[in-house]
Amino acid sequence: MEKWLYVMIIKKGKSYNKVTKAVIIRHVENLKNLDSQGKIELCGPFKGYSGVAGMVIFKTQSYEEAEALCKQEPLVVEGYATYTLAALQVAHKENHYLL
Repeated sequence: MEKWLYVMIIKKGKSYNKVTKAVIIRHVENLKNLDSQGKIELCGPFKGYSGVAGMVIFKTQSYEEAEALCKQEPLVVEGYATYTLAALQVAHKENHYLL
């Protein structure tokens, strides 16, 4: 059976340097809420990757569900960041790395 994850790359917008602690708290609360619902596989910030703030890997039923979660991310909603979303087909030894 195919398994898909959905990778959100959070890109810094022009006003990203104006992000406050309150904005970060809203961002983290959103992540905690999604994690408690079992929707996050992995997330975190990037260090030393110009223009990119971080990544969230969603465990959702569809690309559309993951995109809806991206659109409710506080950094995006409040205009501090944009995002790209990609579907990742999971490869591992049980599926012979997709061979």
